[in-house]
Order: sequence, then C-alpha cells, then structure tokens
Amino acid sequence: MRTPIIAGNWKMNTSIDEAVALVKQMKDALDKISGAEKVLCPPFVSLVSVRELIGGTSIKLGAQNMYFQDKGAYTGEVSPLMLAPLCQYVILGHSERRQYFGETDEIVNKKILSALNHGLSPIVCVGENLKQNEAGKTTEIVTGQIRRGFADVPSIDNVVVAYEPIWAIGTGKPATGAGANQVIGLIRSTMAELYGEEAASQLRIQYGGSVTAANIAEFISQPHIDGGLVGGASLKADEFVAIVAKAAEIKSSLRKPV
Repeated sequence: MRTPIIAGNWKMNTSIDEAVALVKQMKDALDKISGAEKVLCPPFVSLVSVRELIGGTSIKLGAQNMYFQDKGAYTGEVSPLMLAPLCQYVILGHSERRQYFGETDEIVNKKILSALNHGLSPIVCVGENLKQNEAGKTTEIVTGQIRRGFADVPSIDNVVVAYEPIWAIGTGKPATGAGANQVIGLIRSTMAELYGEEAASQLRIQYGGSVTAANIAEFISQPHIDGGLVGGASLKADEFVAIVAKAAEIKSSLRKPV
C-alpha cells in the first residue's frame, strides 16, 4: 500500500516571520499524525528557518522550484546543490512555472534528472488547462507531459507526480474525485508502459487543485489518488492539519481487511 503524501505549496506567500509563525501553529499537530507523509514547501527565503523548526519531527521540507544547473551565471536561480542540504523534496513543472515563466516539458525533464542526481525527490506537476479539457484533449496533454518530462529518467523510485488540472487551481472549482482518479489512473498506466507495472504501482500520485478539508475525502478515497498538493488551504494551520489527518484516516481504513 502506498503511503499518502500531503504537500503544502505556500507559493509566493509569507514573510520569514509569517512562515515561522505558521509552522509553530501546525507543527505539533502535524507531527502527531501517522499514516501520511507531511511536506511543507515555503518560499526559498524561509527554507532554513522552517528546517530548523521541524528538525526532529516527522515533517519533511520541500522547495517550490530549482534550476537544473549546479552553479554558474544564472542570476536569481537556485541550484540543486543549494537545496540538497536543506530539503527532501522539490516541486517541479508547476503550471504557474509553465504559464508565467515559459517552462517547457524539456526544461522540466532537465530539472527532474538534476534533482534525482542530487538526491532530491521531485514532485512533478502535470495537467491540462480549461480549453484543452473542454476540447477533450486531457489524455493527449497529460500523457505527453509525462512522456516528454520523463524522457531518459532511469527510475521513478523517488518520484512523486501531482496531477493538477489548471482550471481547478485556485479557482475553488476542483475536479471530481472520480474524474481526477480517471486521469491519475491514466498517468499510472503511462508510467507502467515506461517503467513497468511494479514501479508504476508503487508510484505516488497526488491530486492538486482547490483541495480543502471539506473535499479531501472525495479524492483520497479514490484508488489511484495517493495524496494532495495543497495550495491556499496550506496557509491555514488548522485547515492543513485537518487535510492531513483526514487523508491518513481514510487511507488507513482502506488498508484494513473487510
């Protein structure tokens, strides 16, 4: 059984002081929750402070992005060498990076290879926009992102994939549990073609897009969905704790024999 993983993507929110205050509000409650992996992904400037706060707990740390080069004249970028001593995870290929910063599948591919080479576990985001969804191109877009993004990636043992339908991110209009499960099942079958059934069956795939404590049960109860990449709700301590607790509770109950 795959261990569910809930990651909070704070995006470009919180000062260092606000990040510290937020972690202090949720740290003890999150640490007590077993049966789910918990990951906080604050802005770069707060990584060190958050790392110090969660040291010795079961909470993991993730960055929101990275460049694929180790070092060099790339003003404003952060390299895997800088992140590796701080984080376990790094979010790659988020739709906002693709939309606002021109990231292509080929760039995402280079980032995945670099992250894995430096011992970082990438959370790789894929998903279609509203126009593509309405045109019936979800399968084409998502499978294409997977195939191009994972070109020449030797193994998915330390990879997490996040399916984020772009039309659901920050809109308050999430996909349905059944709809998300169908697409995530498609991602899993595509990975099976690339890496074999066993590897694909162990791959954890999250859903992201307007995830809340009120709707996490709809998603986490689906057979192919292994967690959530949580945006706005991760900035509210009680809400994020409730999401993690519900995910752990539901997946634990599904493991029990009937």
